[in-house]
Amino acid sequence: MHAIRLHAFGPAENLTYEKTEDPVPGPGQVRIAVAAAGVHLLDTALREGRTGPFPAPAVLPTIPGREVAGTVEALGEGTDPTWLGKQVVTHLGMAPGGYAELAVADATRLHEIPPSLDPAEAVAMIGTGRTTMGILQFADLGPDSVALVPAAAGGIGTLLVQYVKNAGGTVVGLAGGPAKTARVRENGADLAVDYLRPDWPDTVREFLGADRRATVVFDSVGGTTGRIAVDLLAPGGHHIVFGWSEAGLHDGDPLQFTEEYLTERTLTSQNVLGPTMLSRAEGPNPLRTLETRALEEAAKGRLRPAVQRFPLAEAAAAHRALEGRGTVGKVVLVP
Repeated sequence: MHAIRLHAFGPAENLTYEKTEDPVPGPGQVRIAVAAAGVHLLDTALREGRTGPFPAPAVLPTIPGREVAGTVEALGEGTDPTWLGKQVVTHLGMAPGGYAELAVADATRLHEIPPSLDPAEAVAMIGTGRTTMGILQFADLGPDSVALVPAAAGGIGTLLVQYVKNAGGTVVGLAGGPAKTARVRENGADLAVDYLRPDWPDTVREFLGADRRATVVFDSVGGTTGRIAVDLLAPGGHHIVFGWSEAGLHDGDPLQFTEEYLTERTLTSQNVLGPTMLSRAEGPNPLRTLETRALEEAAKGRLRPAVQRFPLAEAAAAHRALEGRGTVGKVVLVP
């Protein structure tokens, strides 16, 4: 098979497209002919040897990637034979191997792809979608909600905009540059604002009017943009943090507010990543609960992931585009 391999930590150019041996499924596993492989911003940090929610690879070379969709083409010993030939999507967990024409996964992690989704959309929902479902557990949304969504053209931002609109709320979406703000507007946001313009807060205030302010900020940006967004919250508003890309995804920190500031404004600020997110998802496997919810929302047409496709051989270009904020929606590699 062909795959993307990383032989040394470093820049995107270290991702090389090459021929390597086909993986062999072990007991309870399947081998998937990959039709789409997800690319995550965290992959760029792991490529450089930095740690995050997942540890950096202990042994090189490695095949990056943890989200794949495709057709089950081989079974390991003891695997349920009914999986053979099915269209599936899976998050591989701690084991990488997604940037390839073939990938091995535990059968317990598989989901059948709903007929209404293509493999790239399914990949978007198994990773980005499940995170979105986790974030939304912390937001009480309805017709009176006014949501401010920084990074609204991204994979999670796209889904948040749609979810708030489905709940009857108002959405102000922030994005960088005219092309991205146009996408946010097309996605249904009531107002799409270019946060690269210094007057963007005034545009938001003018749109909302003197007596109306945001009730929730879905903050994946942090930094100056995130802080200004919090200043636009109404008393009693909720600041939900799930990233801090403007501060540096791994080297930076989420916005920190003093108790005095939050009490004076009657605001709540909450970092919902990691264990906090999972603690609210029911069932013995919270991650699977969120994955199932995400796929169901997409299958019913309530959520429509935005996908930007790159050929598998151009994984390095996909990484550079992500790092340069030059992508819209979920980035997917197609063999």
